[in-house]
Amino acid sequence: MSLEALTLPPLTWSGVGLGLLVLAGSFVFAGGVRSVVCRVMTWRGRSPSSARVFGRLAGWLVVSLGIAAALTIVFPSVRPVDVLGGVGIISIAAGIAFQTVLGNMFAGIVILTRDRFRVGDQIGVGDYQGTVAQMGLTSTSVRTFDGRLVLIPNGTLHSQVVTVQTGFEHVRSAITIALADTTNLAHAASVAVEAMNAIPEVLAVPAPEALLQSIGNGTVDLELRFWSGARQLETREAQDAVIGRVLEAFTAHDVVTGSEAYVVEAGPQLLTILQELTGRTDSTLGGTHGSREKSV
Repeated sequence: MSLEALTLPPLTWSGVGLGLLVLAGSFVFAGGVRSVVCRVMTWRGRSPSSARVFGRLAGWLVVSLGIAAALTIVFPSVRPVDVLGGVGIISIAAGIAFQTVLGNMFAGIVILTRDRFRVGDQIGVGDYQGTVAQMGLTSTSVRTFDGRLVLIPNGTLHSQVVTVQTGFEHVRSAITIALADTTNLAHAASVAVEAMNAIPEVLAVPAPEALLQSIGNGTVDLELRFWSGARQLETREAQDAVIGRVLEAFTAHDVVTGSEAYVVEAGPQLLTILQELTGRTDSTLGGTHGSREKSV
């Protein structure tokens, strides 16, 4: 191979100036394209995070094309196909070296395109629950309910199950209260529903319900179902109000709550030890109470 084949083509001041002008124009044009993309996506109802990220991607694409055009102007012998080939080789090498980063980027594009949740929504993924503080191209910032900042890779959000607590305006909560099986169950359910209807945090539609759930040892479980606002604080305030008001109403209407009680019967070995310690030989040490007895 001759030395002439390895030399670069001569540069001209006019070519360099025109290339710099094209490059500067591409940056200006990229800013305009980014602004237009952001406004169009906002007008179509997309989230600000989605509009910002896609506007930035559009700007990067325009700048990349401007750089390729500037190179072909400064070096006339360099064809656009050669530039694209070099970019392809660099992209393959970058994809191998930054596989995780690129995976998070593509996952971020998918998440922002679907627009299932936005900044300000409350989500739960894995062991983390909180409010979305920022959505980026590679990660999403979540402020947990105890005030900690958690950076979740977008690849994790895309591959795992995400619970969007504020995906709908209202959510249903349930609280179980044990009642004594001797109480008037229909009256207790009526008292509970009346108490829940008087709570401002509980929605009137859908109406709250009190349903018998299961039977325990001397108790019956009453499940209180009610709807409230979807945000974490709203559900907690509603649950607190329901527990307090319903128990007050039960006390006022003589509704007896209960808890399961177990009677333990002494087995032969323990009975012998007790007889030796007390010197008693009567059968009262055995304790024959209840139907759910356990031998020790």
